[in-house]
Amino acid sequence: MRLTVVEGDITTQQVDAVVNAANRRMRGGAGVDGAIHAAGGPEVLADCRRRFPDGLPTGAAGWTTAGRLPARWVIHVVGPNHAAGERDRDLLTSCYSGALAVADELGAASVAFPLVSAGVYGWPRGDAIRAAIDTLRATPTSVEEARLVAFGRTAYDEIAAALEV
Repeated sequence: MRLTVVEGDITTQQVDAVVNAANRRMRGGAGVDGAIHAAGGPEVLADCRRRFPDGLPTGAAGWTTAGRLPARWVIHVVGPNHAAGERDRDLLTSCYSGALAVADELGAASVAFPLVSAGVYGWPRGDAIRAAIDTLRATPTSVEEARLVAFGRTAYDEIAAALEV
């Protein structure tokens, strides 16, 4: 698998699937979750309600339509809320490995990932980057490209530097 980084907006990525850093309720929210629901339109929320009436537990992954996004699917993952005391790193890494497993089930060749839990959920960014890179590199998958989408130049520079190590 090719692991790349781009700076930009995850909602505009030309990939088979985008990963949404969702909350447990699966009804939209702030940050990446809000952006994906806004850009994907009401179809994403309707599919979340239909497929996940009780939401998803922390660390889990599931998929819905991508609605109006250029991607075909949204793979929703629920990262741990570090700011609220959820600090089990295994829950964070399971978001990445679980998303790849869902991508394999769907037959997705390219997947765009945000830094799960590194925004409003407060996971320290350096560790969030390491968790993402290490897990994506170590997880067996048929996905051909996993793209980390950095929101801002600082995040891009940090991810790019970590990829070189």
